[in-house]
Amino acid sequence: MGWFPCSGDSFRKAKNKKKMKMQQKTLDRINSIPDKLKMNSSLRVKEASEDGASDQITAQTLTFRELAAATKNFRSECLLGEGGFGRVYKGYLESINQVSRLLNIGMMQVILCLLQDVAIKQLDRNGVQGNREFLVEVLMLSLLHHPNLVNLIGYCADGDQRLLVYEYMPLGSVEDHLHDLSPGKKPLDWNTRMKIAAGAARGLEYLHDKAKPPVIYRDLKCSNILLDRGYHPKLSDFGLAKLGPVGDNTHVSTRVMGTYGYCAPEYAKTGQLTLKSDVYSFGVVLLEILSGRKAVDTSKAAAEQSLVAWARPLFQDRTRHSLIADPELQGQYPPRGFYQALAVAAMCVHEQPDMRPVIADVVTALAYLASQKYESDAEKVQSPCLDPGTPTRTKRDKERKLNGGRGSERERTRKLK
Repeated sequence: MGWFPCSGDSFRKAKNKKKMKMQQKTLDRINSIPDKLKMNSSLRVKEASEDGASDQITAQTLTFRELAAATKNFRSECLLGEGGFGRVYKGYLESINQVSRLLNIGMMQVILCLLQDVAIKQLDRNGVQGNREFLVEVLMLSLLHHPNLVNLIGYCADGDQRLLVYEYMPLGSVEDHLHDLSPGKKPLDWNTRMKIAAGAARGLEYLHDKAKPPVIYRDLKCSNILLDRGYHPKLSDFGLAKLGPVGDNTHVSTRVMGTYGYCAPEYAKTGQLTLKSDVYSFGVVLLEILSGRKAVDTSKAAAEQSLVAWARPLFQDRTRHSLIADPELQGQYPPRGFYQALAVAAMCVHEQPDMRPVIADVVTALAYLASQKYESDAEKVQSPCLDPGTPTRTKRDKERKLNGGRGSERERTRKLK
């Protein structure tokens, strides 16, 4: 009868050999990314999308030296933040997606190059899960393009270094503008909140309805919704994304991953992942946008720590809806619009997945609310009292110009009197 060592140097050597083999296997998978992207992938996007999406692969392979130079050798002054994946730095790149023009000036040719702001995410090398997330994110964002998804510019897999390069989002995340605001930081107004909610929903709709097979985001939360100029929202961090069910399948069975407070209850219990799991997460995000509260806040009383559990009893009582509204809004929101947005959030976080709406319906509702611009008290300008039927100043100026500076017929008649 044979035997095998369970301790000592032989066991350690065998363990190290197995670890090295796994690392090499992961490296081979990463190095094969360009070839995988060139092949016919199972992930497809509907052609000629009206949202301006494209299935063109744009992610570039970058060297570690390029990215070190872009971040001044990863100095602390370039550090934007740190999370479970690793650290994120702000950098500047010349060699990728730059604006370059060739100008002919007489007999001379001048090349104009502009630096591009980028966000560079460096993988924590001690994390095993990070390699898997890295692979998924590169594959997903290399094939998925939409105005409400962050753009992956490139990636680096030099040796044991794993880095992702994104377009830079100057306004940070939605979380930065909702929770723990620094003194003097202006809170989001109602119109901006609805714009962000509608944009985030459009990004999710693209993943669910345009990608074939559909993509389940699985990690929708306020910190993963980044804001470009003008508070234009973009979904980011696709390391946990999964391809959704196809054909007669109703769900995808997988290990439960995500962020506590955002996971749908049926997914947390069974590991069965569906598109409605994302809808639940979106409902939590929408509640955060409306209330200014965190999905989970352990600093509050036990009954108020879970945002969904706290808000559910208030959904049915319209007289208590004002208790949900973010105090930072200071009452500057349309009551009817708030009620409608809250109704959408309540449907999204329904305990029964079948009772939740599809994301396309959520987009329709929020796009309408975002289009109804609310004018706050501070924005209302007291216009001077005018006689009934008196045209506005702009209209009077236009009429005066058309009449050679003599004013409108009404004004000339008034002068004669």
